[in-house]
Amino acid sequence: MADHAWHEFPSPSDLAGALSDAVARQLQAAVEERGSATIAVSGGRTPALFFDRLSSHGIAWDKITVTLVDERFVPNDSPRSNARLVAQHLLQNEAARADFIGLYNSAENVEDAAEEASAALARLAWPLDVVVLGMGADRHTASFFPDAADIEALLLPGEGPSVLPVHALSAGEPRLTLSMQRIAGARFLALHIEGDDKKDTLEAALAATPGPASPIGAVLKAAKNTAQIYWAPKR
Repeated sequence: MADHAWHEFPSPSDLAGALSDAVARQLQAAVEERGSATIAVSGGRTPALFFDRLSSHGIAWDKITVTLVDERFVPNDSPRSNARLVAQHLLQNEAARADFIGLYNSAENVEDAAEEASAALARLAWPLDVVVLGMGADRHTASFFPDAADIEALLLPGEGPSVLPVHALSAGEPRLTLSMQRIAGARFLALHIEGDDKKDTLEAALAATPGPASPIGAVLKAAKNTAQIYWAPKR
């Protein structure tokens, strides 16, 4: 990727409104051009307000499939489940008509779960129309954690399964993540961060050599289209 676009807002509320407008436009345009649209979203504390705003947009949700950038290997009713967050905040209002494909399944282990999730996503039309990422204080994005056992392989952009298993001590439980190829190939790739600490972390990541110590930098460098960075100070 040659560059990125920086979008700064006075508050998380303003950011959520602008990002939801931009994502809704992308999804509706995809439906009009290709008959359907796909979006992968992230979990954590940051995106709930964005999800709430996006859920009220009156677009063709019945032609849109929502999936996850990554997921913890926990049941969908766990408080730590990204699918639970999406169900509570995004798959509501107008967006209740959307299709949803989660990454978790009750396989014996996370490796088998990743294989089953890849099969479930096989019916999607690639590349994804929209991917919305978050970022941790350790510069991880998706479930590309710097201390993951196979972080070098996770950051490779080549062909392979759509969903990969992740084991990292800092992550707590095992994780499932979309592959670098699926994330970086998105037609519209956004990074949603809030707070001065996250801004400083991102700036340091962008100045560092992309790689295992700076996964967010590696993803942004691999992006096929200019990454859209949305930031606001915390209020």
